[in-house]
Amino acid sequence: MATADDSALPEPIEDTEEEFGLPLLQEPPHPINWNLLTADEAESAWLELNSWVDWLRHTYGLPATVIPPFWHRHPELIWELSALHLHWLGAYDPEQNGSAPNGWHRDFADARQRLRDWVAASGTRLDRDRPTRQTSWPGEEPAPPVADVVIANRDEDFVQFVIDDVNARRREEEAFFQLLAGHEDES
Repeated sequence: MATADDSALPEPIEDTEEEFGLPLLQEPPHPINWNLLTADEAESAWLELNSWVDWLRHTYGLPATVIPPFWHRHPELIWELSALHLHWLGAYDPEQNGSAPNGWHRDFADARQRLRDWVAASGTRLDRDRPTRQTSWPGEEPAPPVADVVIANRDEDFVQFVIDDVNARRREEEAFFQLLAGHEDES
């Protein structure tokens, strides 16, 4: 039954998961092997990780030397941030021990130093990016030269990156299923 005071109640908050950095996926946290994700799994994982990384950098005031805008273009940063995210999900799980967040913060301090090292090695910066330089070993082809690219809009770059990644994964999935279908036809 509505009362006169109901009009003073705030509207329910929609999309709280994205807005407050909570997980987008409705399942228990588990390690993510980025090499094995399907296209649909990758899309969800990218969006969840991006939301969490954005929350993390704002909450802790992290500079681009720790989390650069183009972290998604560097596998070394993806793997590190993904592991840190998983650790955070576990530490703040309601079923977790009350001291787990303290352990996460201790590990977060170590991870920040590793992130600084990865960022320095990768060469990514606040307003530009380049592929991480690769060292060629004796007998290998020389690594191609790398050049900085100025990227004007980080969000547009991330969306295009995810679209490209998901499309590439879909092509690989389709090729795999076509190969399977070809083997079934031979039987």
